[in-house]
Order: sequence, then structure tokens, then C-alpha cells
Amino acid sequence: MSESPLSDSQYDAITDTAAHWCMRLQDGDMTVAERKALQTWLQAHPQHAVEFEAIAQIWNVTGLVQPFSPPLTTLTPPAPSRRRRHRYAAAAAVILSGIPLTGLVGWQFGWLPNAYETHEAQGGTRQVLLSDGSRVQLNLNTHLTFTNYKDRRSVRLDNGEAFFEVSHDRQHPFVVNAGEGSIRVTGTRFNVWMYNDQVKVMLVEGSVKVTSKAGREDTALTLLPNMQASWSSGDNQPRVSPIESNDTSMAWREGKLVINDLPLNQALPLINRYLQTPIVLADNATGQIRLGGIFNTQEMASLASSLPGVLPVSLSRNQQGNPVINRAPTAKATP
Repeated sequence: MSESPLSDSQYDAITDTAAHWCMRLQDGDMTVAERKALQTWLQAHPQHAVEFEAIAQIWNVTGLVQPFSPPLTTLTPPAPSRRRRHRYAAAAAVILSGIPLTGLVGWQFGWLPNAYETHEAQGGTRQVLLSDGSRVQLNLNTHLTFTNYKDRRSVRLDNGEAFFEVSHDRQHPFVVNAGEGSIRVTGTRFNVWMYNDQVKVMLVEGSVKVTSKAGREDTALTLLPNMQASWSSGDNQPRVSPIESNDTSMAWREGKLVINDLPLNQALPLINRYLQTPIVLADNATGQIRLGGIFNTQEMASLASSLPGVLPVSLSRNQQGNPVINRAPTAKATP
């Protein structure tokens, strides 16, 4: 079955991701997990390999960076579309003409950024100032990259949570790619939470447009202040709802995780975000047990061992070493 046509925004998102992986390869410190993630991304859609190899070839021709060969994939990428092929040819022609300052070529064609930054927070929350003037507060265990292109500013949130205060620039949109969706803004304040393939966006000020991976550009949904959107892998469209007046999702900015009487199957994704070894549920029935409380985000490692003291559960370990929560057996009544 043929692939569905991609929109301009989907092409741009693929280009951003391809540039991100090229840069990570240039850094020379990619982990085994990252290399596996790159292989998975290359094989997820035929156009991924096309974009990646095109960028790699242009970089290698400029001679401004250490040459490298793109990792082999098990897919044979199709020929680029006419629109993209023209873009490749134009860029390559200018580079090969020997014009000085060839590093500007990729910038002029919107292929290469003039700024590339990586930021992460490990031991605590962290405030960072991006080169475009935007401010970002990172939650624990958060990693993101920022790239500034001629026609857009792009953030890739690899994992974690971040609160953005975006510098206003109507001609230079700010796009956050998280999971299988994106958030597009020109200047605003919003929070993005990501865990595995789950993403939630909460808007505080301004407006944003959200799109899931499967959605088309013309179906993007607009959020206004005090609205939120969420999506998971494979969703055709984000789910939009108002933010409740008593919502405490952004308490992390004060170092707190507030769980308002949630079933464990909803509470664990919030908790596991802070753990090196995620807690898992023994079964669906255990997932219905409810949990509430206020927790210090820097002391989450001790939470699992404390649960049997506050809930009718016991703990065990699976073969992978994860703590497993088991519903405590109900005592049988004496006849």
C-alpha cells in the first residue's frame, strides 16, 4: 500500500529530526540506546531515510564537519519527491560552486541551523535561556535540543517535562516536537509533559496549534489559555479539554508532585517519570487502587518501598528488576 502524502509541516518535522540525528552522530557520544532509536526512526517511514541521507550528503560536501556515513537501514528509500529533489539539487549546486562561506548554504535553504543547543536536567529542575531569547524550565530527567533555522525555531523534547516562555516572533514560528505530535507557536507560555508515547500540553498564555503524527496540517487544533491537549502513539487527533481550576500538574515547578486520588494506572506514569527503574502493576485490578498525596520530586526513589504502608499492596520484583505492585489478598471471613 502506498504511503499517504506528507504535509509541509510533516516534511519539516522529519527534516528537523534528521538534522538532530546527524548532529548527535557528529557529537561522537551517542549511546547504544540512541543508536537503536535512530535505527527505529529510520525504518519507521521511507521518507526518514531520504531526508537523513540528503542532509548527511550535503554536510559531507561542505567539508565543514567531520565526514560520516549514515547508518545502513533495512529499507531501500524511495526517490525524493519532485519538490524535495529540487531542494536537494539547488543546495548541492550552490555548495559545489565553491562559493565562500559554504556553511551559510544550509541556512539559506532552511536545511541547517545557525544554532544548535542541548539542555538537560538531572539532579533538579533547571532554568535555561535559549539563543532566541526564549526561557525554558526543565523538570528532572528532562532532555531537549534546540535548533534555530532560517524559517523556524525547533525544539525536540526527547523525554521529560518543560515549561516554555517563548520569545515572540511571528515570522519565525517556534515548534516543539514531542512524541508523535507537535506544538506550533509564535510567542506564548505553556507546559509539555512527555512519558513514553504519552504527551500532554497545557496552555497558560497565548495560543498554540497542536497536531498528532497522523493528523494533517489543516486539521491542527488551536488551544487557548486554560486548555490542554494530549495524545499517544497512533492518535489521529489530539484530545482537547479545559484545565480544571484545581489542577496541580505544574506543581513540579516548585519541586512537588501532587496526585489527587488517582487510580494507580494513571498515577504511575506521573511517578515513573522520576524513576530510573519504573514501577509496574501486577494486573488490572491492582491498577484500580487509588493513591493521593503530595510528594517531593527529588525523593521519588523511596516512594515504591513506602506504598505498602499506605495502600493494600505488596511489592515484588520481576526478572528485569522492576518493582511490581501486587494487590494484597483480601482476608476471607471466618464462617
